[in-house]
Amino acid sequence: ENYWFRRHEAAYRALTPYCAGARVLEAGCGEGYGAALIADTAARVLAVDYDPPSTEHIARQYLQVDVARANLASLPVASGAIDVVANFQVIEHLWDQDGFLAECFRALRPGGRLLCTTPNRLTFTPDSDTPLNPFHSRELSPTELAELLRRAGFDVELLHGLHHGSRVRALDVRHGGSIIDAQLDVVMGHLPGTAPWPDDLLADIAAIEADDFDLHGDDLDASLDLVAVAVRP
Repeated sequence: ENYWFRRHEAAYRALTPYCAGARVLEAGCGEGYGAALIADTAARVLAVDYDPPSTEHIARQYLQVDVARANLASLPVASGAIDVVANFQVIEHLWDQDGFLAECFRALRPGGRLLCTTPNRLTFTPDSDTPLNPFHSRELSPTELAELLRRAGFDVELLHGLHHGSRVRALDVRHGGSIIDAQLDVVMGHLPGTAPWPDDLLADIAAIEADDFDLHGDDLDASLDLVAVAVRP
């Protein structure tokens, strides 16, 4: 779990400067750790999710965050009331991605920003248009994400990719070419022996930090996750 947590945290930390002093709505907030990070710099954070256990957890755990249970197809704010909509690792789960982006556009003030991260289809589910993850409805390539945002009326201010930094690339080599595949092999039961998680793999995963990932605009097709900043004109 630490690998995926730190990978997601890296994107949050890279994009929180856009939230400084802003009214932020996180659409699809999960358990709320990202909303809490954003709240360190934002004027106000409204965390929105449809899952009752998640919203109840946030209400108990993160008192600095406002929380609402709502469907992302109908965000619980007035038109133009929000400076920043944050949507991290969520859009790939939505069946009506165009409708969701239209709702983000409505909620944002002119000049407001949508911060969006999502797995890169080209590396997450290579050679297939059908997601391997049964909870994903549609994954996106860099070109597809940019087209989706522009079709909703947004100007794409930034489109970068998240990559393994040098330390995680060294772990890739150490674990047969991919530390992601090494974890999946354990989960899927592909490794022999009785110990479900080899000690060296567990130790290497536990040592990964958010700073071990790089975010830049080079070689987008090879990136792990896509990170977009889109502006409502």
